[in-house]
Amino acid sequence: MQIISKHGGKYKVEKTIGSSSSLQDLTILLHQARHELSVLQKQATLFISQQDAGIEGFLNTLSNADVSVVGPELVFGKLFDHIGFNAISESLFRHLVIARLAFPLSKLKTVDYLYRFQGISLSVSSVYRFLDKLNDTLKEQVEQIAFKHTAGLHHNHISIVFYDMTTLYFETSDEDDLRKTGFSKDGKHQNPQIYLGLLVSIGGDAIGYDIFKGDIYEGHTLVPFIERISNKFNLAKPIVVADAGLLSNDNIRLLEHNKYRYILGARLKNESDIIRRQILQNKPGNDQYRVITKNDHTRLIITWSDKRAAKDAHNRNRGLQRLEKQIKSGKLNKSSINNKGYNKYLKMQGDVVVSIDYEKFEADRNWDGIKGYITNTKLSARQIVDNYKQLWHIEKAFRMSKTDLRIRPIYHRLACRIEAHICISFTAYKILKELERLLKKEKASFSVTKAAELTQNMYQITVVMPETKNKQAILLKMTPEQAELSKIIAKNS
Repeated sequence: MQIISKHGGKYKVEKTIGSSSSLQDLTILLHQARHELSVLQKQATLFISQQDAGIEGFLNTLSNADVSVVGPELVFGKLFDHIGFNAISESLFRHLVIARLAFPLSKLKTVDYLYRFQGISLSVSSVYRFLDKLNDTLKEQVEQIAFKHTAGLHHNHISIVFYDMTTLYFETSDEDDLRKTGFSKDGKHQNPQIYLGLLVSIGGDAIGYDIFKGDIYEGHTLVPFIERISNKFNLAKPIVVADAGLLSNDNIRLLEHNKYRYILGARLKNESDIIRRQILQNKPGNDQYRVITKNDHTRLIITWSDKRAAKDAHNRNRGLQRLEKQIKSGKLNKSSINNKGYNKYLKMQGDVVVSIDYEKFEADRNWDGIKGYITNTKLSARQIVDNYKQLWHIEKAFRMSKTDLRIRPIYHRLACRIEAHICISFTAYKILKELERLLKKEKASFSVTKAAELTQNMYQITVVMPETKNKQAILLKMTPEQAELSKIIAKNS
């Protein structure tokens, strides 16, 4: 191999580099020739060594098939094991849970993801066969593992639990024994739905869940659910915290009959005239407490907040404007008069005219900023309010499930597959919540959502070493945030 120049139509050998019949040696000679050429042309360049040329030739043998995404397994897989879910022998369950955390997609797209990015080959039919039996075989074990881990975080003493429900709708108009149309918290009143009940501890750590028909009254689920969980895990009658949607005289009687203490959001406007007058005549100061004794064992805690008052007034005025606009458009009729939202301000004039009851609207102004809590505990007013405020953790749990895990909408039709989908999502939520706890504990520089994103481009290459011919997996260098995440997981699992 030579470097040749041309001047005035004549060729001149500037330098002889060498010769070889080996393709690898020729590649090295070519790099050397290019280097010498740049020197001769007085162009600065890096020195091309035989080692560099060999590495470049080696890298050229790699293909996309040798690169895999390993972040989900490095992060979520380790947490799956750390919590104790590795006691479940079904490997497919592990794959589906981690896929739900990393790339929450349909089951069909999950199969595609597992093959393309994890090298795991599954048929869609095998996944559906697994889902058909999952709930019957694994739900009990999943709940036991989740509860054991949550109890451990609280030194095996869970004294307070938080219960709430949400609706999950289906992309279909067909109802069946489980999927029913009902009051939708997602605003999908025309779609069949199911209710999902979730029980968590302080901090939002998952304890258990249950599924109910979509047309059930949510208040009827509280006591049976709490009893099932208490009996299953031998909970020593914890204080039950739930919002006003679960408040009813029947629930209170059942809770007291089963010797539960409770803190429930109060429906103050449903109280007796005497108590309503007491509330309005003696409102507490800003962020202060007032206690009204209802009977020997029940108290009503009243608070008032100027910030809440401003928010209530803003929402009420916005609701009124929406009603006024609908009345002008002629879209409201007799069927619109109900207690749903701000429709409570509608009334009938004669037999055909729908109008707004402005007196009722103005009367509600007196209740702006007032909130009540009903309890049979001996806790102080401040403790009752502080514990009730912990309900935001369960609201966040539903948000995480619906956004980060994309638990909805659900496309399954069979009840067993719906139940399996919820079981997988519950397991994924438990792992996501543990990741959030560890990030907070270690004061990480990023959120749990960002952490999930970081896992999606943690790569590994699998190569055959040129000398030994042994196959070796090499983890590619991580970004600073990925390295921080990996260190946190390694330290705590």
